[in-house]
Amino acid sequence: MTQALENKPLETNNLAGAVETSDRVASHLHPEGSTNVDDHPVPTGREEVWRFTPLKRLRGLHTDAPFGPGALDVDIAAAEGVTVREVAAGDPVIGSSGYLPADRITARAWQAAGGATVIDIADEAVVEGATVITHTGTGSDVAGAGHVIIRAGKFAKATVVLRFAGSATVADVVEIIAGDGAQLTVVSVQDWADDAVHHSAQHASVGRDAEVRHIAVSFGGLVRLSASVDYAAPGGSAELLGVYFADAGQHLEHRLFVDHNQPKTRSNVSYKGALQGKGAHTVWIGDVLIRKVAEGIETYEENRNLLLTDGAQADSVPNLEIETGEIEGAGHASTTGRFDDQQLFYLRSRGIPEDEARRLVVHAFFAEIIRRIGVPEVEDQLLAAVEAELAAHLKSITTTTES
Repeated sequence: MTQALENKPLETNNLAGAVETSDRVASHLHPEGSTNVDDHPVPTGREEVWRFTPLKRLRGLHTDAPFGPGALDVDIAAAEGVTVREVAAGDPVIGSSGYLPADRITARAWQAAGGATVIDIADEAVVEGATVITHTGTGSDVAGAGHVIIRAGKFAKATVVLRFAGSATVADVVEIIAGDGAQLTVVSVQDWADDAVHHSAQHASVGRDAEVRHIAVSFGGLVRLSASVDYAAPGGSAELLGVYFADAGQHLEHRLFVDHNQPKTRSNVSYKGALQGKGAHTVWIGDVLIRKVAEGIETYEENRNLLLTDGAQADSVPNLEIETGEIEGAGHASTTGRFDDQQLFYLRSRGIPEDEARRLVVHAFFAEIIRRIGVPEVEDQLLAAVEAELAAHLKSITTTTES
């Protein structure tokens, strides 16, 4: 029999007892967080963490753009065994992941949300199917703010999907808490209209011997998504996967931070992106901090980008900060390039037309990550979205050739 988690932070994820506050700010790339908006200066674009972001296109999210109701329609389809509830500001479950906003936009969203939606998976619950939270932009003139907290109890197993679509200006916070031995998958799909602006901070706290898989999928609009992970106890494992497809004029920015603050923890980061059209811009920042206490850890991160046309730009910056040599392994890789001519030649030599050969290459490029989600319905929907992007790309090539 399952029961809802108590309305309190999970004991296994009380980071205050695991890592001192002064130790949590050892990385110069990640300053001490605060929920107080005034503690975060207005970014100018000269700061390292903002230098790639087109601030003028954020519609004032980083300054004083008003938040208000009506920007999003939210629908929640909870799987059997999952409890959904709303909590008001000040409830102790808010912030129970140990996360604090690291930038002004996130602090503004934290305050403007005025509470949070809590998704609870009870101890030892094995949830079939996915819980899906759909956010649909209404085209409102005011910005929307949101706060979602996903908590998996000890030895629980579940999948939660966050969907964003439509036209909106949004800033939100997602806290993910995996209790000891839990297996939790969180998929965040940003399938926005071209005029949407979305700033999202998503943080996961991984319990003892727990496994967290976080998958980010971004198509359309201007997206700046920061995904971070730390560990509440030894033995935890985190896998951060991502795919993105940027069209002309779109900006898709993904910032990853894995904080190995416990020994014998593991992380694996793999993001893949494709770009097409003039002004298409993607940014991937992968930061991994291995603290002095984190002996016996293993980590690897990679980012691969495929440029489909001229005029697109992909920035990729992997970083490793290592404070101890007593580790199992640490590495990173980053590549950006065009189609593999040998792959195309191989396919065309077997009678496959060039446009179909290009489609197959890109499809395989993304499918390797999408098929690791583990929810067939979600995988099929995402692959269909990739196919739609590819169809638009091939159509543009045909039009250009004919003209």
